[in-house]
Order: sequence, then structure tokens, then C-alpha cells
Amino acid sequence: MGGFSLPHILILAVVAILLLGGGRFSSMMGDVAKGVKNFKKGMSEEEEEAAAAKPASRIEAQQAARPASETVIHEEKAPR
Repeated sequence: MGGFSLPHILILAVVAILLLGGGRFSSMMGDVAKGVKNFKKGMSEEEEEAAAAKPASRIEAQQAARPASETVIHEEKAPR
């Protein structure tokens, strides 16, 4: 009892097609394919949103919190 092998799966598929009819079976498989496609699309959108909402790095957060009057601009001194 090691599970289903390829011949078992093929026999079950043929029985399912005979019971449900070819058109109904193919429409069910189409619905399953649409569901998988929508699931993958939702997962990729969720990953994009998570990447966009990634917290700012420590340096960016410190610069954003610092008032403009405290911002130091480094100037190069010309040799005399």
C-alpha cells in the first residue's frame, strides 16, 4: 500500500471523464487552472507590496528625522 501509481491515476481519470462527461470535466479543469493562476498572481502582488513597504534603512530614517537646520553640508576647501 505505497499509494497511487501512474496506472491507478490514469484509471481514475478515465472513470472521472466517463462519469462527468468530457465537456464538464474540461470546464472543471479550466476552473482549476484559473484558480491556480489567480493564486500565483495574488502571491506576486503580495510580495511586491511587501517589498514596497519595506522599512527605511537606519541612515535614511535618521536623515528623515533630522530637521533641515541641522543638516550638514560638506564643502571641499580649496588649497591655498
